[in-house]
Amino acid sequence: MKEEVNVGKVEHPKYTSKDFTSSQDVRWCPGCGDYSILAQVQRTSPEILVEKENVVWVSGIGCSSRFPYYMNTFGFHGIHGRAPAIATGVKLNNPKLSVWVATGDGDLLSIGGNHFIHACRRNVDLKIILFNNRIYGLTKGQYSPTSEKGKKTKSTPFGSVDFPFNPVGLALGAEATFVARSLDRDPKHLQEMIKKAGEHKGTAFIEVFQNCNIFNDGAFSLFTDKETKADNVVVLEHNKPMIFGANNDKGIRLNGLEPEVIDLSNGKYSINDVWVHNETDENPARAFILSQFSEREGLPLPIGVIRRISKPTYDQDFHEQIEDVKKQKGTGDLKKLLFSGNMWEVN
Repeated sequence: MKEEVNVGKVEHPKYTSKDFTSSQDVRWCPGCGDYSILAQVQRTSPEILVEKENVVWVSGIGCSSRFPYYMNTFGFHGIHGRAPAIATGVKLNNPKLSVWVATGDGDLLSIGGNHFIHACRRNVDLKIILFNNRIYGLTKGQYSPTSEKGKKTKSTPFGSVDFPFNPVGLALGAEATFVARSLDRDPKHLQEMIKKAGEHKGTAFIEVFQNCNIFNDGAFSLFTDKETKADNVVVLEHNKPMIFGANNDKGIRLNGLEPEVIDLSNGKYSINDVWVHNETDENPARAFILSQFSEREGLPLPIGVIRRISKPTYDQDFHEQIEDVKKQKGTGDLKKLLFSGNMWEVN
């Protein structure tokens, strides 16, 4: 229930996760990773300190795109791939709204790829969560733009010959100002990433490795199973060295532009040799190197905030320009505009 509390000089309603839970029955396959993402969003939403009447979830088409139905906020179930474009329109028309996008790898990176890169390029103040299961789940198991080369599916029975998209690398290349990655089976970490994205001003992109237990079960088990996770995942923390391993005895060393795993237990290397992560680095080169870890054998998967920088948002500049023009030329007159310039009559 709502209870007014003071946060600095601003009053916000005090919510619980139940306040963000709709009355709709959740219709995903039992065991789907989408349940975890939904739960972490609902648990984290009260901490972002935005009135739920000012929260909007936008989606396209796919399993992930059922998401707005399950959030007790405003929502818009759009068409395939167009969620970033619709969300941009919502944000421009009502800048006070906190606008979120729920999307899948097929939705965002196939037909929606163009809308995604331009939302990032413009730095529209949107929060985009990519449910990446590396498969088309809703249409029953065809390969997607993130499926690995050689993947055998119903649409690639002899193995895919495509090279997959790297979503994090794509977002960095399109100059998103916040780029992160998390795992559906790491609730605490995922909550942290969602909260940080919600606090960011500008395009915030989170790739979530999400298991599809029906059509691509175990695709990320190397990174989520207790027996293998520690030796195959490095958790990025700002201004901290990149250490991983079951005994925290492995580190990442940046040898020029070449990342390499070093052993911290044999005396050859020390903590001083380990690459210290700087998520606010204005130079995108190191962030892009991190984005390529998933493409390189022998390197762990980085999860956490890969890059977080600040620059003006498109929606902010858009409305400032409108106000500047009003000061110069006054408030516009639509009728006068329509009847100005070259005109002719048709009899």
